Amino acid sequence: MNAATFEHGWLRGARHRPSPHCDARPAAASVELVVIHAISLPPGQFGTGCVEDLFLGRLDHAAHAYFDGLRALRVSAHFLIGRDGALTQFVSCAARAWHAGRSCWQGREACNDFSVGIELEGCDALAFTDGQYATLGALLATLRAHYPVLDGDRVVGHSDIAPGRKSDPGPCFDWARLRAALAR
Repeated sequence: MNAATFEHGWLRGARHRPSPHCDARPAAASVELVVIHAISLPPGQFGTGCVEDLFLGRLDHAAHAYFDGLRALRVSAHFLIGRDGALTQFVSCAARAWHAGRSCWQGREACNDFSVGIELEGCDALAFTDGQYATLGALLATLRAHYPVLDGDRVVGHSDIAPGRKSDPGPCFDWARLRAALAR
């Protein structure tokens, strides 16, 4: 992957599944931050397809009791990295995905306006996979080539921009491993 692999904010080589849960970034906004998330649906279960269904607005709320609390939720991320390292893109990087919610980074609120959201299929209690770290590292290198402002300090967890409200990517996310990969 490199900067030339983006076309209108869509990454060539990623699986594309356009989400309706996005809109235009504010006119003066540009990508200045990457937010790392973790998600699994139902919680702690992987490979169900339910995360994709949530992002596409087609989650069957009757399929699991937990889903009833998600009825009003309209969310998406730019990217999802599965447990096997597979990369799916839901929103163009040129658009605003709805991933951060109420958020603040270095005194700036509304992080969706100026960030790219990357969801890792996972949860707070389990380590992420080698495949996920490999895909994340390659994706971040590509994003950094396309958006040079994205140094290591501009890659944060959801918990960093929504403290007290969010805990992802959680204590099992290996920030040292990611920082070492970014330094190469």
